[in-house]
Amino acid sequence: MFWGSLNEISRVVREVPIGEIEVPEGRVRRREGDLAAEEALRALAESIRRHGVVEPLLVRRPGPEERHAAAPDPSRPPEREAAGEHICQLIAGGRRLRAASMAGRQTVPCVFVEADAAESAVLAIVENLHREDLNLFESAAAIASLVEVTGMTQEQCAKRLGVSQSYVANKLRLLRLTEEERRTILENGLTERHSRALLRFPTAEERRPVLAAMAGRHMNVATAEEYVESLLCAASRAAELKRADVRPETRERMIVRDMRQFYGSIDRAVDVMRKTGVTVEATRKETPGGVMISILVPKSS
Repeated sequence: MFWGSLNEISRVVREVPIGEIEVPEGRVRRREGDLAAEEALRALAESIRRHGVVEPLLVRRPGPEERHAAAPDPSRPPEREAAGEHICQLIAGGRRLRAASMAGRQTVPCVFVEADAAESAVLAIVENLHREDLNLFESAAAIASLVEVTGMTQEQCAKRLGVSQSYVANKLRLLRLTEEERRTILENGLTERHSRALLRFPTAEERRPVLAAMAGRHMNVATAEEYVESLLCAASRAAELKRADVRPETRERMIVRDMRQFYGSIDRAVDVMRKTGVTVEATRKETPGGVMISILVPKSS
């Protein structure tokens, strides 16, 4: 079996010219405009310039049928294009390959693996998942690719990765967020738990103001989850109050109870601030139009 044989691969490392290595489309992750990622790549290139490529790349030889089906590479010398056996295809190590090229190296150390196109794609995905620099959406996309390429169920995928099925399900749920939402989450340092809380709203229109509040107020996870819960509870209660079969006196009791809970929440928040040493002044004043609540926080706080 392929997966069993991976543990028995002889670690015979060979230097392979960079120009001999083909990179399958979509195999290398590129974060366009990510300055931190580009800086990390330049740092890796400088390390390779000084110390060489410490960890070999994984490559494979495409079979004859694959070579015949592939379109000719105009950048490859004709004699080598015709010789097929000189071609090898990258399985894992795209970032090292890019950095080595940036460092001016002509060759990179490689280990050849016996694998067909499907097996190499799976291996590349698994290797990608083991990287520490994947963001939450890249790891979710890698898991989705693994499920798509192999046809695994979520349970089988979880066993293959050594994680729980709920872990896989939660990762895949993240891909319901739009590209714009993902970008906002990453740019503002929000986490997977922020994202899952946001997904309690089914549509992008509903999520837009919630995400803006999370990012704009720099909410931590606990605050964001409480915020989402309060919005959902308020929406649920508003829908309940609008029900045609709710008697007027019942509706009035519900409103009174909700207002008491609202006032209680404000009192608790003020009390917490006072316990931390902030001299908060809170007042409540009856007006013809309702109740005016004022909270004064000293600037020195």
